[in-house]
Amino acid sequence: MTTPKQGPRNRTPLAMMYIGAGLTVIAALFPFIDQSTTTVLADHIKASYPAYQPGAIDTAVAAYLAVLSAIGVMGLLGWLGTIWAVRAGMRWAPWLAAGLLAIATCIAIAALTVQDTSGDVGLAPLLGWLLVLPCVPGLAAVALWRRAV
Repeated sequence: MTTPKQGPRNRTPLAMMYIGAGLTVIAALFPFIDQSTTTVLADHIKASYPAYQPGAIDTAVAAYLAVLSAIGVMGLLGWLGTIWAVRAGMRWAPWLAAGLLAIATCIAIAALTVQDTSGDVGLAPLLGWLLVLPCVPGLAAVALWRRAV
């Protein structure tokens, strides 16, 4: 049995993937921190729906927290799976990275642009941009892959 070749030139895309995983964790945890501190999400919902009572705002925030948590968990699993594939020397790892980058980019664009029934963007823009943040090292990893392999 032969071991997959693990050259030193694979380090840059792999480092970008670790950075992306870290940024995904930050983007997933920030809405929970926001709920206790700056309340960007709750303020955005309150501005979009001025007639909402505090209970309705709390319900909407909880729904967004559930969705953003699911996105964060799936994103982190994607990063960890891709990191595993790269470290294991799987030939399909670049395709996995590119596919997950495309999916993450679509989710981030949707978070930034999809309008709610109020006519305003559904997710607070700060939280939408936080979903874009992990895509940057993902793009760097995919773009640098050709040079690294």
